[in-house]
Amino acid sequence: MRSRVRLVLWDIDGTVLRAGSLAREAFSTAVERVVGVHPGEHGIAMSGKTDPQIAREILETMTIDPAAVGDHLPAVLQYLESELAAAPEDLTEHGYLLPGVEDVLRRLDAEPGVVQTALTGNIAANAVLKLTVFGVDRWFDLRVGAFGSDHPDRCELVPVARERARRVYGRDPDTVWVVGDTPNDLACARAGGARCLLVGTGRIPYEELLELPAEAVLRDLRDIDAVTTLLLG
Repeated sequence: MRSRVRLVLWDIDGTVLRAGSLAREAFSTAVERVVGVHPGEHGIAMSGKTDPQIAREILETMTIDPAAVGDHLPAVLQYLESELAAAPEDLTEHGYLLPGVEDVLRRLDAEPGVVQTALTGNIAANAVLKLTVFGVDRWFDLRVGAFGSDHPDRCELVPVARERARRVYGRDPDTVWVVGDTPNDLACARAGGARCLLVGTGRIPYEELLELPAEAVLRDLRDIDAVTTLLLG
């Protein structure tokens, strides 16, 4: 059992990496495979949402029986997983790690008591795939992660990670940080009693993030010393 556990929960898309257009296209393809109709330009914003939430919102834009939306969700998510699993080379060709991420992960990994994992709207399989494809999975203890497949409401995910960390490490985390790039990351941190660092590397402009009451807002993670000092403070 560790004498101290500092849990750092990383959002993935827009915070750790960009996955290119594959994710958005995979949703449309998965929906088409299930209902037989392509959703077209559905206009659903994806940043900060869970995969089940996004899939539901896309289905709700379509001319299908509203009562059937929930019935379609499991199959849509299954196809979403298979679409990404079939095209890892697309991720590496069109996606990339965001500035400073790899160095911050490496630095925090060397700190006693720090446990890093994912808190993401991605379903678990797709989260693992993305982190593995870009070679940063080695710094994540994915046993204690929280994913869109755990709950469609992002605000329910910090307690999931806390409980998993308690079971694995034998104690409740002393400090929990959520690192993300959207107001939803802040909302889930607050709902779970966690601190929050927001970075302007996603779809939300840095200037808009500055207006939010997070513990810190940074343009990106390039200043390795500043970021690690903050998360260890």
